[in-house]
Amino acid sequence: QVQLVESGGGLVQTGGSLRLSCAASGRTLSSLAMGWFRQAVGKERESVSVAAISRSGGSLYYADSVKGRFTISRDNAKNTVYLQMNSLEPEDTAVYYCAAAPNFVIKSKNYVYWGQGTQVTVSS
Repeated sequence: QVQLVESGGGLVQTGGSLRLSCAASGRTLSSLAMGWFRQAVGKERESVSVAAISRSGGSLYYADSVKGRFTISRDNAKNTVYLQMNSLEPEDTAVYYCAAAPNFVIKSKNYVYWGQGTQVTVSS
């Protein structure tokens, strides 16, 4: 049993930065691979993978659209996963979700636990 809660979303201008946090409870985060997903209102019907990180942090994945701008990291001692978002663009506007999986995977369908999401809006 895992509960995930995202925070850190908000409104930011183009070129700005935000840091999303995902706090876990009920189970230590070190036993789970983690991912960040996003879903733009009126576009994708399913969440699209943004970044993923393995249990140990040794394996990382970034979508091409965010590579070089976003950084996923984890602090297992704090039971928290982060997504540092720099050089934000209007195309990044979406609801961002934190999710957990038993192993390092990319597709949303492979994730078991999901947070409620946090809104990120980038104004032009």
